[in-house]
Amino acid sequence: MKSYQVIATLLLVTIALAQARNAYFVFQDGSHKDEFVIKLSDPAKIQHARALLAKTTEDQPRIMGTIIKREAWYNSEWSYELNTTTIRFFDTTAEVCDADIAYVEEHLAEVGTHFLPGNVWCPWQSYLVREL
Repeated sequence: MKSYQVIATLLLVTIALAQARNAYFVFQDGSHKDEFVIKLSDPAKIQHARALLAKTTEDQPRIMGTIIKREAWYNSEWSYELNTTTIRFFDTTAEVCDADIAYVEEHLAEVGTHFLPGNVWCPWQSYLVREL
């Protein structure tokens, strides 16, 4: 096998392994019409999300994280995503980071100013609906 073929094979294996470690979950907010996809890489967070969906826990059912103003391939309906490393689950938090999915999209240019300071988003009425 030629060296470029070995490199290409290793790259494909690396990508496949990285994807196997990620899990993708869909959540809705209080509007019950919009859906947003998050990518989780932390095994404990993936396990918690699956437990929420299986209804084996009711602890910390809400989703929060830091907004990145760019489209993600797995969430192409929106012009933003959540930074995977900042995503966490919560019960209650400060009101200053609450907004619904569509409202964030409509006011994306203001995110990080008086609206969602520090780009932190915590939709209070968020809840998981399924795993992709």
